[in-house]
Amino acid sequence: MSGRTIRAAIIGAGMIGDVHRRAIRDAGAQLVGVLGSSPARSAEAADAWGGRGYAELAELLADAPDVVHVCTPNATHLEYALAVIEAGIHVVVEKPLATSTADARRLADAARVAGVVATVPFVYRFHPLVRELRARRIAGEFGDLTLVHGSYLQDWLVSPDASSWRVDAGLGGASRAFADIGSHWCDLVEFVSGERFTSVSAVTSIAYETRPAASAPSFGGASSQATRARVTTEDTAVATFRTANGVVANTVISQVAAGRKNRLWFELDGSAGSAVFDQENPESVWLGGEDGSTVLNRGEGRVSHDQARLNRAPAGHPMGYLDAFAAFVADTYAVIGGAAPEGLPTFADGVRSAIIVDAVLTSAADSTWKEIDA
Repeated sequence: MSGRTIRAAIIGAGMIGDVHRRAIRDAGAQLVGVLGSSPARSAEAADAWGGRGYAELAELLADAPDVVHVCTPNATHLEYALAVIEAGIHVVVEKPLATSTADARRLADAARVAGVVATVPFVYRFHPLVRELRARRIAGEFGDLTLVHGSYLQDWLVSPDASSWRVDAGLGGASRAFADIGSHWCDLVEFVSGERFTSVSAVTSIAYETRPAASAPSFGGASSQATRARVTTEDTAVATFRTANGVVANTVISQVAAGRKNRLWFELDGSAGSAVFDQENPESVWLGGEDGSTVLNRGEGRVSHDQARLNRAPAGHPMGYLDAFAAFVADTYAVIGGAAPEGLPTFADGVRSAIIVDAVLTSAADSTWKEIDA
């Protein structure tokens, strides 16, 4: 970008759009405008965030931002992202990339043909201690992996009266819990462990037959809406994977686990040692050995190159989710500027996630092992 400030626009004025807005600011870019669900919503968001409130997509594209962040309900990703790509504009699309593998592939193909930078915010890759564990695994510190296991637990739908657009399969897609948070667990574990899932056996369940039909903000709690709709998307999933190296991996995914706000947790068990990461406590990791265990804090001792690169504050000055998100956006913009930071999740990773989600759903539907293609 020849040293000039990147101009970014956002499609979607909800909670995750605001997270992207903060990350755009932290990455040193300029937010030029936002497109909400209506002209009035666009104007409201622009008043709060800065920039223009676009009345329609054509107006946003005519403003020619360098990059557009698509932060809308899942079923709209394809339409918006294709329009951005066809305009020759770089794009960041919230996960899941699309509500079907075919549509995810279509987006990846379009981005490749257009030659635009196209990324997906699997942002948990950007916690500094995640990179530390990955570097130590690559260096052989844990030996040969024998087991990978963990969970991703939330409680924002624990009440039978809680709902949001994500519950509606027409807006969120056929999978909810696994596509929304199980996708993060799978991406992070494959990234850190180096293992690639090749088959899966899964079961899913729905906690309540109906929920309030009206759309509400995610994480918004119980609704007073009297009209209820049948629930067809899963609240929980338990999946066991086999990897290309013959390692077994297992995860428990739930959005109805009372008291768990955002507990993404995994353990790598190897012949020479183990490691645990807990996203709710990202400033430390547990390292296990046959003769004892220890807790490693961020920034302590000799750190890996990638941890050092992502450490934005001295040890003892807590970093967290928003810092990881900002690092993801900064790396996306660095690629737009011609750099090549390691570990940036792209549309190819979004396609990979869609393939895994499809395999989980089809396995749960007929209670059989399913191969994970590609």
